[in-house]
Amino acid sequence: MTTPAKPKFQAAFPYQKDVLALPVTDLDVASQWYARHFGMEEVERHAQPLPSVIMERDGIRIGFAVNGNDAAQDGAAILVTGIAQLRQEFEATGVQIGNWRVDQRDGNRLQVFFVVAPDGLCYYFHEPIS
Repeated sequence: MTTPAKPKFQAAFPYQKDVLALPVTDLDVASQWYARHFGMEEVERHAQPLPSVIMERDGIRIGFAVNGNDAAQDGAAILVTGIAQLRQEFEATGVQIGNWRVDQRDGNRLQVFFVVAPDGLCYYFHEPIS
C-alpha cells in the first residue's frame, strides 16, 4: 500500500487585488495562526509602506497586511493537490472545514472546501477531479 503524497499548495489567487496583502489587524496573530493551521512559514516581514508579513507553503506565497481593508470581503482561492489529505491535515489542527463538495467550472469538476479563518478571510481550496 502506497502512502499518499503530502498535500501541496500549487497556486493562490486573490478575491480582491493582492494575494500578498490580505487584510489583518495583527501580524503576529496572523503569522502564528497560518503557521499552525495551514502549515505555512513566515518568510518576510516589512514595516513600510504598511506593516506586512509574507507566509509560504510549497513555494506559494500569501501575504497579510495591516491595511484597514475588510477581511470579511477578501481571501484567496488556493489550488492544491491532495485535497482530501489537506482536509484531514487541517481538521487535525482544529480548522473548521466548510462546504466539502464538487463544483463545476468551465466544464471541469473540482473537489472543494472552504475555510473562514479567525481574521475573517475566506479561503476556497480546490483540486481538479480527473
